[in-house]
Amino acid sequence: MRSGGPCPVGQGEAGPVPCTWCGTPVDHLGPGPAWCCPGCEGAAALVSGAGLDGYFRSRAAWAPRPEARAGSWETVPTRPRADGVAEAMLQLDGLSCLACVTLLEGLLSRQEGLVEAHVSHASGRTRLAWQTETTDLGTLLGPVEALGYRARPLAAPAPVDLALLWRLGFACFAAANLMMVHAALYLGWLEGMDPAWSRLLQWTSLALATPVALWCASPFHQRALAGLRARVLHMDLPISLAVSITWLHGIAATLAGREGFLDSLGMLVVLLLAGRWLQERTRRQRGAAAEALAARLPRRARRLGPQGLEEVDATSLEPGDRLEVASGEVVAADGRILAGRGLVQRALLTGEATPVASAPGDRVQAGTVLVEGHLQVLVDRSGSSTLLGRMEQTLAGLGVRGEAPSPAERLAPAFTAATLGLATAGGLAWWSRGGVEAGLEVAVAVLVVACPCALALSGPLSALAGIAASSRQGLLVRSADALRRLANVDTVALDKTGTLTTGRLRVLSADDEVLRIAAGLERASIHPIARAILDEARERGLPLPQATGVVEEPGRGISGRIDGQHRVLRAGTPGEVQVEGLGTVNLGDRLRPETPGVVAALRDLGLEPTLLSGDQDAVAEGIAEAAGIDRVLAGADPEEKLAWLRDRQDLGQRVLFVGDGLNDGPALAAATVGIAMAEGAPSSVLAADAVAVRDGLRPVLGGLRASRSAEAARRRALVGALVYNSAGVVAALAGVVNPLVAALLMPLSNAWVLWVCGRPLRETP
Repeated sequence: MRSGGPCPVGQGEAGPVPCTWCGTPVDHLGPGPAWCCPGCEGAAALVSGAGLDGYFRSRAAWAPRPEARAGSWETVPTRPRADGVAEAMLQLDGLSCLACVTLLEGLLSRQEGLVEAHVSHASGRTRLAWQTETTDLGTLLGPVEALGYRARPLAAPAPVDLALLWRLGFACFAAANLMMVHAALYLGWLEGMDPAWSRLLQWTSLALATPVALWCASPFHQRALAGLRARVLHMDLPISLAVSITWLHGIAATLAGREGFLDSLGMLVVLLLAGRWLQERTRRQRGAAAEALAARLPRRARRLGPQGLEEVDATSLEPGDRLEVASGEVVAADGRILAGRGLVQRALLTGEATPVASAPGDRVQAGTVLVEGHLQVLVDRSGSSTLLGRMEQTLAGLGVRGEAPSPAERLAPAFTAATLGLATAGGLAWWSRGGVEAGLEVAVAVLVVACPCALALSGPLSALAGIAASSRQGLLVRSADALRRLANVDTVALDKTGTLTTGRLRVLSADDEVLRIAAGLERASIHPIARAILDEARERGLPLPQATGVVEEPGRGISGRIDGQHRVLRAGTPGEVQVEGLGTVNLGDRLRPETPGVVAALRDLGLEPTLLSGDQDAVAEGIAEAAGIDRVLAGADPEEKLAWLRDRQDLGQRVLFVGDGLNDGPALAAATVGIAMAEGAPSSVLAADAVAVRDGLRPVLGGLRASRSAEAARRRALVGALVYNSAGVVAALAGVVNPLVAALLMPLSNAWVLWVCGRPLRETP
């Protein structure tokens, strides 16, 4: 390395060695670092020059190879702040381990003008803030891209790891054929088989397994070697050992005319690659929620200027501007009504199903819809400072939340160190007593019997079974990490509209005659109250009278003549309209019929639900009482819901939040586990950890039960695998178990793990 920094590979070696930066094989003679290209050499020099040499010691995988970038960062959306600071959210591709995050954050922090830099290894999302007078985005990202990491706008399509996909595809093909070949060999043990056919099948098995062990599993081998060079023991090392030992045993068995256990190797690699592909797919999908939320703001607005009414870009609005909002339009900024009246649909922000009558002096927010009437609004907040804009920023920031390492990953360093230490000690002890052959046999037997197949498979298999069981209940869980978190929640928060209720405005009570008159007056209107009244009248089979002389006053009511009499329909309290002199029609959102039973079942699981609602106290408390919920937070906007969640998490509680609206996006992303309803807003679905594809809360209850069953199965399998490995290692060290017996025991332990981890599927109908 020209800068004189540390070199973890290539020192004093001759022949093909890995490139010091990216791991590409290089023909290298003599001492010193090996480089595959000037870009890798320059990247390593940049890291050393920044004083970040510790990266080479802590990394667990190779860095990406630097490549030229085409394009400009001038079009990346940034958010200016009043203090002269600009912010941007980006996606970084190429992160291979936590050391990459430390390296990039350290490199960015050393650049002049940077205010904040946060990189998420789990999602790849990066938040940057910088002084606009000192630097710009392109200057900040130049060194990052010089290291080979690719930065892109969140809206840009994510690259697909085709190499991983090809490896997974071939591994699936080979594993399926390996299973058929070994099924024939096992049947041959029982019924007899011509030796020539046995030899053919044995060599066929080895031919299929070799590319799986060497090419398909190469990511695990590379990370294991990188970890060893960096003096880091992680789960890829025992996995690499398991694959290598099983493959080498298969070679020895084939040469000796015996059957190996290469079918186990194929299935192990398939499951591990599938888990890695699922993780990459989840990472690519993250980040779309904030963009979906931002898209709900109108691009244009009608502003009253010195020259009269003019159409302007919504992003140019400033406090003090006056907006004209007509019926059916989306409000473009936060402000106060100066003139006019109307019905404002606030479901986007609060989840309220009933439009709110608004008059001069009332506040309106960006993203709400004027379903009826006409308003003149004095702007006091615009752009990112509006409530909707703050929701978008919060949702984008929450996208950098990392994922906790799995139990097997936390156990891997100690397990690997113990396995290697015992194999070495046992081999040396038996070598001193019985010679090289005896020592080698004991060392190999320890490595084979301690093969972490069962340990590595317990997590993915229990997760797959739990996710499948949850899917059968109508809950689609995005990842194994989300399933583990779901199993461990201890607090449940429920949104009202669309979650506990149907999410549609309906007539709750009204006399037939009152409903008939109201429907006659409303039959020509298109606002939500009119639709609810007309739907109920049709369901009851009421004849709709023909109204004449109908006059509609936006935000107040409607009048006309029916059956020769003058009738007036007025809006009363929220959720109520009155036919003057005749009676009242009560409207609201209906409770789903299964909700009380599910709430009671949640209590049986030890979870006490809390209702979080944007509705007023009376409405929220009425729904809570009908559902059997004792705890209610009413009148809560998205920021208040988020604050409630964070308060509980600060107390150490693990919170499950269930919602369906755009307003629920920040809470869904911030909760320990967020579950969205499939019919809800796209933003909520993208922000959530799981999606209920059936109506109501039954999928949530089924998913909770399946996740707890999967977690219990994983723990049993993990404990069983550790007991098996410990007993096997003791027997191997005592010379009781030789490599052949150890290889015979390996598929039995895997079969036991398969049976235990399949419990969630067997327990669900």
